[in-house]
Amino acid sequence: CRTDAGVHAKELYAHFDSKRNNLHNDSQIDWLHKFNSMLPIDISIDGIYSVDENANARFDATARTYQYFIHCKRNPFLVNRSYYYYSELDVALMSKASKLLMKYKDFSAFSKVHTQVKTNICKIKQAEWKKDKERNLVFTIRADRFLRGMVRMIVGTMMLVGKHKITLSDFQKIIDSKDCRNAGALVPACGLYLTKVEYPKQLFKK
Repeated sequence: CRTDAGVHAKELYAHFDSKRNNLHNDSQIDWLHKFNSMLPIDISIDGIYSVDENANARFDATARTYQYFIHCKRNPFLVNRSYYYYSELDVALMSKASKLLMKYKDFSAFSKVHTQVKTNICKIKQAEWKKDKERNLVFTIRADRFLRGMVRMIVGTMMLVGKHKITLSDFQKIIDSKDCRNAGALVPACGLYLTKVEYPKQLFKK
């Protein structure tokens, strides 16, 4: 899997080939500790798994979940961890916009140009906004695949809905246009988290 630069990941998988076939269950060497000792402090490996020799961490994923965090009250502990936006947003209207996403498959309007993908078709399985007592917002979206910049552009466009700068009808017209020049601006990468990646169970060896 991969994400845009500056995006966080709570769950991310990578694959590599090894001459040893028991790294995940080696009683002689603590490979998890060895790998972590070589990584920068902002990256941590939580587990090692044995998979099929043809497994690919990027292309074998069946679904991914992203969350975008917005905090509306100034908080120094959330710097570079969430997007600070102080103005009021109409979350109810943004929630209606998120439900409209489920009706579409072609998300060319929310993709960066000059990408190397063969198709802009994505199947969104979940899209919802939630707001807590402190007015912090989180947008959760789950799909089989995502395009470059897709989540950040979707959030940026839905925020235009939340600011009452465009209507729900306008939001649909943007998607129908299949032109990213009509979409809202990319929101900052600091608020975006890859939170879950799903694979077929048979990919993992016992």
